[in-house]
Formats: sequence, structure tokens, C-alpha cells
Amino acid sequence: MPKLSLAVSHSLTQEEAVKRIKDLLNEIKTQFAGKISDLHEEWHEHTGKFDFSAMGFPVSGTLTVKASQVEISGNLPFAAMLLKGKIETAITDRAKTLLV
Repeated sequence: MPKLSLAVSHSLTQEEAVKRIKDLLNEIKTQFAGKISDLHEEWHEHTGKFDFSAMGFPVSGTLTVKASQVEISGNLPFAAMLLKGKIETAITDRAKTLLV
């Protein structure tokens, strides 16, 4: 599976960054209900693990909120390999907007 690994800087408290990311995950559940299913997340303090099915393909990963950045790592299905750059750009852009 192709790997995804991103880091996005922020100037929020860790708690506020975690809250905003959790809110985003809930928004994604609603916004993409027809394309994403079985979204699960599990948080332990500042680290969250997630997995879901996107159009029938499994996606999983980890979000780690540090003092000044959020690290996102995950596995993408092979079918998404050609879109990896676009996916990384979309996630980075959304994260930067979210963590301002």
C-alpha cells in the first residue's frame, strides 16, 4: 500500500488542535457519507488512530498532535496511488486552514 506522511505546523494548544481535528472528522462523516463508510477513530490523549472505507477501499492511519505540528501518516489503497499528490495537497491545505 502507498504510504502517506505529512506534517502541518500550528500555533494552537495541543488540546485545541485535537478538538479541531475531531470536529473535522465528524464533519467528514456527514459531508462524505455517500463515499466514506465505517469511519472509526480512537484517541489516546494527543494521538488518534483512524480507519474507514472510501468507495470500497480501506484507508487507515494515525494523527499525532504535537506542541507545534500535526503529523499525519497513513496507508492508501493502491487504487489511489495515481492521486497521492492531490490527496496530500488537499489534506495539507485543509489542515492549514483548520489549524490557523
